[in-house]
Amino acid sequence: MLERSLAERGFVFVRAADMRAELEAAGPLTDWPAFAASWNDLEIDRYLAEGQRSRSRRFAVYSAGADGAVARQPHQPHYQHREYNALFGGIERWFAPIAPAVGEGATMTTVVRYCARAFGALAPAIARWRVEAHQFRIAASAHAPGQPTPEGVHRDGVDFVLVLLVNRQNIVSGVTTVYDLGGAPLGTFTLTEPCDATLVDDNRVAHGVTPVAPLDPARPGARDVLVVTFRRGEAQPA
Repeated sequence: MLERSLAERGFVFVRAADMRAELEAAGPLTDWPAFAASWNDLEIDRYLAEGQRSRSRRFAVYSAGADGAVARQPHQPHYQHREYNALFGGIERWFAPIAPAVGEGATMTTVVRYCARAFGALAPAIARWRVEAHQFRIAASAHAPGQPTPEGVHRDGVDFVLVLLVNRQNIVSGVTTVYDLGGAPLGTFTLTEPCDATLVDDNRVAHGVTPVAPLDPARPGARDVLVVTFRRGEAQPA
């Protein structure tokens, strides 16, 4: 059971077939092709340093209840403390919103509902979650490897995190390593197939991903992931 492994280790890596089965037990994935195609319409992350334009993204906020109810919230900024993000912490970052057809579609709703159930099993006292969903594309070329985690090994400053691979095109590397809070590595794996995923207890572990480079240097490469974070309550960003 994934929840048991997450409770015991602080993280779990899930292969695509198992993850898809877990998701489909929570709801339909009927719009997956359109969901995945929407990564072609992300906007460049303008907060990256000049000359570093390898990351594109969109963002949305939801409320999720223990009863399975999922509701999208008004568009708002993403905020992290400096202790969790030395590069971008301490400022409100406004990103383009996830398109309504995607953000309120079957797949996204199912993913959020699944997370509410899985993470809720580890924290049954929490009646309502603040959920942030991030669409990320990390581009890579022969001249500029892509940086999935430019902030390095980090925690997100939330309670739980899902990282779901949506697509991987012409890239090598992108190895994820999970660490305990003392910096000792706990596990290493690579998301390679659509629906490969990792679930993380952000209070207990940190994580980082190595840069990605194109497999065929003559063509661009990309790593598309959905990152969904869960934080207890409806509290405003701290």
